[in-house]
Amino acid sequence: MGIVDEDVARVRDDSDIVAVVTQYTQLRRVGRRFSGLCPFHAEKTPSFSVNHEEGVYYCFGCGVGGDVITFVREKEQLDFVGAVEWLAHKFNISLRYTDSNEGENRRRKSRLQDAVAQAVDFYHDRLLSASDAGAARSYLRQRGYDGETVRRFKIGWAGDDWDLLARSLNLSDKDLIDSGLGFVNRRGRQQDAFRSRIMFPVFDAQDNAVGFGGRNMPGAEGPKYKNSSESTVYAKSRLLYGLNWAKTQVVEADEVVVCEGYTDVIAFFNAGMARAVATCGTALTDDHVKLLRRFARRVVLAFDADAAGQNAAARFYEWERAHDLDVAVADLPPGVDPGELGQQDPERLRKAVSGARPFLEFRVERVFEAADLGSAEGRARAADMALGMIAEHPDPLVRDQYVMDVATRCRIDVDLVRTQLGNRSASARQPASFASTGPGPSSGSIARPILREGPELEALKLAAQDSSSLADLVVPELFTDELAATVFDLLGRHEKLHEVIDAGGPEVGELVQRLSVEETMATPIEVAARLWEPYLERLMSDWKAALAGAPTSEQADIFREHTWLRLKLEEVRDPSRQARAIADLLGWIEAPEGEEQS
Repeated sequence: MGIVDEDVARVRDDSDIVAVVTQYTQLRRVGRRFSGLCPFHAEKTPSFSVNHEEGVYYCFGCGVGGDVITFVREKEQLDFVGAVEWLAHKFNISLRYTDSNEGENRRRKSRLQDAVAQAVDFYHDRLLSASDAGAARSYLRQRGYDGETVRRFKIGWAGDDWDLLARSLNLSDKDLIDSGLGFVNRRGRQQDAFRSRIMFPVFDAQDNAVGFGGRNMPGAEGPKYKNSSESTVYAKSRLLYGLNWAKTQVVEADEVVVCEGYTDVIAFFNAGMARAVATCGTALTDDHVKLLRRFARRVVLAFDADAAGQNAAARFYEWERAHDLDVAVADLPPGVDPGELGQQDPERLRKAVSGARPFLEFRVERVFEAADLGSAEGRARAADMALGMIAEHPDPLVRDQYVMDVATRCRIDVDLVRTQLGNRSASARQPASFASTGPGPSSGSIARPILREGPELEALKLAAQDSSSLADLVVPELFTDELAATVFDLLGRHEKLHEVIDAGGPEVGELVQRLSVEETMATPIEVAARLWEPYLERLMSDWKAALAGAPTSEQADIFREHTWLRLKLEEVRDPSRQARAIADLLGWIEAPEGEEQS
C-alpha cells in the first residue's frame, strides 16, 4: 500500500529542494551547488551542500544526506508517505494511492486533526474572554503566565458545560470519539471529554494539533491532570509536548531538556531556554528517545532521575549506547520542580541546565551529599552504595574512573574498591546485550565509505553530478576500488540518483549523496586519461609476464597486443591525442573476445 510510483517520482522531480531547504537554513550559490549551515546539527562554518539539478543534499559535518523526500522526512518527522504528501501539498501536485483505503485513512486522520485544531481555538478563546474563565485567568497570572505566554502556548479553558464543545464542533459520534474530544453517554448524547480544566494543547513535531492535557483547578475533585485518550491522532508514547516549538533551538544547541510536565516546559521557555519538551503523562520511552535523537545528541533530564532507580539506569545507559546519546541530569535544587524554580529564580533554572552532570555522576554525588564522610563507618557505607550504582554502568572504563573517585573520597585503597566492585552480583549490572564491547563512536562520528583522493574519486564526482559526462570515456573495469566500480556502474545504468541509492543500498547511497554535492575542477577527458593510464600500465605488465611464459606460437599475438597498448598509452598521455586514443580503447575493451585491433 502507498502512493502510486509515478506520482512519487513526479513529487521527487517537481519539488524544488532549494525552496524546501531554505525554510530551515539560508543557502547561497557556490558554483553549481548551494551551501549553508546544516539544519541538522549546530555549526558555525557552512558544511551543508545542495545539488539543485539532481535534487539531493549532503552535510560534510554530520554526514546526513538524501533527496528532497528524505529531507522532509527528517526535518518534519514524517514517514515516507507523509513526506510525499507534505511536498505534494506544498507544490500543488495531485496524488493517487495504490489502496483507496489508505488514502481515505490519511484523509480521515487529517480531518480528526482539524477537529482538534478547532477545539484548541475554541478553548483558547474561552480562556481569553469567557466569563466563567475568570478564576482560571487569575490562577495563571499567579503562576506568572501573562497574556503573551497564554497566547504563545495556546492555553485554554474548558468550562463546566457538559457538551459545549461537542455542540460547537458538530462532529459525528465516531469523529468525536476518535479525535479524543468527547464520547457518547449512556443516553446516546454527545459529551465533552474535558470539563472545568485549564487546557494545554499538544501538537506533534509537525505542529498538528493532536490532543490536550487538562489541569484541574486547585482544590477541585479528580486527578490533577487528565490527558487525551489514545486515539488515531494521539499516541502519548510517541508524543512530546513542546517539540513543535522547541525543535529549532534544540537543533541549534544540539541539546534537548526533558521535563515531566507542561508547566515545566513553559518555565524553561520563559527563562530563555526554548529547547524543553515533556512527556504526556507517561515515562520516557524508546520511541521518544529515537524522536529526540533526530534533533540533538545531548539529553538533559530536568526531573529527579534518581527516584526511578536501577530500572531507569538500565534504560538510560542502553539509550546512550544504542543511540549515541549523552544523558545528563539538570542540577535542580532538591524538591523543587522547574516550573516553580522558573517562576522564583529563572537564572538558577538556566544554571541548572548549564551545570547538568552525567547521569552516573549525578547519582554518585547524591550518595556523597547525604553521607557521613567524617567517620570510617559512614565512608564505608557511602562507598558501598556508590559501588552499587557504578556496577550498573556497562562501560568498564567509565566504571574504573568512578572507582578511583570513590577510593579517594572514602580513603580506601583503590585495589580494594576494584575488588569489591568485581565481587558485585552480575545481576546488578546491565544485561549482556548492553555490555561494552569496546569504545563506542565518538561525538558526531559516522561510519562512512572512504575513497582515496585521486582520479577514481574525481570520476565518481563527475558521474554523480552528470551521469552522461563520462559515458563515452570510462568503463567500470578501470577502477581498482570495488566500491568505486560498483557506484560508477550503477550511475551509468540509472538515470536518477535516487534510483542509484535504492539499488545500491546504504553504503552506496551515503557515498553518492556526498559526491553529488562535492565540487571538482577536473574535466571529463582529464579524469578519463588519468584512469586509463594506470589501467594500461597494469595490462602491459601482466602481458609482459605472459609473454615470457607463453608458447612460441602465441608470442607473436601477445607481442602485437602489447605493442598496440604501448602506443595507446603514449597517445593517452598526449593531450592532443587523448580523445581519439580513448575512443579506440573503448572499442577494443568492448569488442568480442578474440577480435583483433587495427
